[in-house]
Amino acid sequence: MRTSITAFGWFALLALIGCEVPSRSGNGSPVVQIRVVPKSVTLEPNQTQPFVASGRTATGDSVAVQVMWSATGGTITGGGLYTAGQTAGSYRVIATLANDSLADTASVTVTTGGGGVPRAGHVFIVTEENTNYASVIGSSSMPYLNSLAQQYGLATQYYANTHPSIGNYFELATGQIITNNDSYSTIVTVDNIVRRLLAAGKTWKSYAENLPSVGYTGGDVGNYARKHNVFALLSDVANDSVQRRNLVPFTQFPTDLANGTLPHFSNIVPNLCNDAHDCSLTTADTWLRNNIGPLLASASFQQDGLLIIVFDEAGSDNTNGGGRIAWVVVGPKAKLSYQSTTLYQHQSTLRLILEALGVTQYPGAAATAPAMAEFFTP
Repeated sequence: MRTSITAFGWFALLALIGCEVPSRSGNGSPVVQIRVVPKSVTLEPNQTQPFVASGRTATGDSVAVQVMWSATGGTITGGGLYTAGQTAGSYRVIATLANDSLADTASVTVTTGGGGVPRAGHVFIVTEENTNYASVIGSSSMPYLNSLAQQYGLATQYYANTHPSIGNYFELATGQIITNNDSYSTIVTVDNIVRRLLAAGKTWKSYAENLPSVGYTGGDVGNYARKHNVFALLSDVANDSVQRRNLVPFTQFPTDLANGTLPHFSNIVPNLCNDAHDCSLTTADTWLRNNIGPLLASASFQQDGLLIIVFDEAGSDNTNGGGRIAWVVVGPKAKLSYQSTTLYQHQSTLRLILEALGVTQYPGAAATAPAMAEFFTP
């Protein structure tokens, strides 16, 4: 993944182009030229890049100048810090000498989104419940999940955003916590994953175990908890009779898998026992092996699938809001036996889901969240 020039790298660049470092010529000659460095950069959406402008006199001396910055395809501060926008293309950064018409331009190329994340035809997420990282990774209670973590990608510094559950589920769907009231029942109108998927022409379903019926948006029933299926509270779903039908019982999942009719994005919601909320980690692990194992073995997943398994929050840890939790990524394009030490939270997972499906606009905090491209081969 490309990164912005660090402070050390920037000073090194200035050292290499010493003639560009602003300094007074000493003879008071007027400025006849403006120069911007770097002259061209390639950035990813939301990536930042510092630009510096200097003046030149007729004798070739470099002098300090004050310029007004402007830019296309993103935003730029008065100090020359450019932030790329969401849309791929070729853009400009312009430095204009204050009270003068002298100017210089640098070119900016914003790449086609994805942040280095390879495209996936189908993305799946399974969210488990309320368990510390140390109780999961390396635990004999979850041999199947640990086998996936060892074979594919593991985020060793991944943290939930808040306590209790519902705020984390909203973060995964909207890039915002929205509420920390697990009994919350208000329809949410903020930007969200469904809105972005539909705008990009992508299909989706939320497969919730023990959901009473297709399109059900009501409260808890038996082992079904709506707080774990906040798609039912998104206005783009709850207020749309067509989209409501994408809320389906999990029993539909193996049928869609067998028939080759899985949507682009599948949100998978085990019930309160099988997600480790009310039952043991061993029970949750067995459920994963029995229900997710067939997906991973399928030809369609092996071709272009991407699976994320994550816990919503820690059980007894408040670090970074919701505590350190397990996060595992599986797929044919995922790096094998890869462990990351980068700090991530749920907004990065939301960004990853959309990036992998080719969506380049992200809700809430996902728009500026660290991309998770490091988990994938180029």
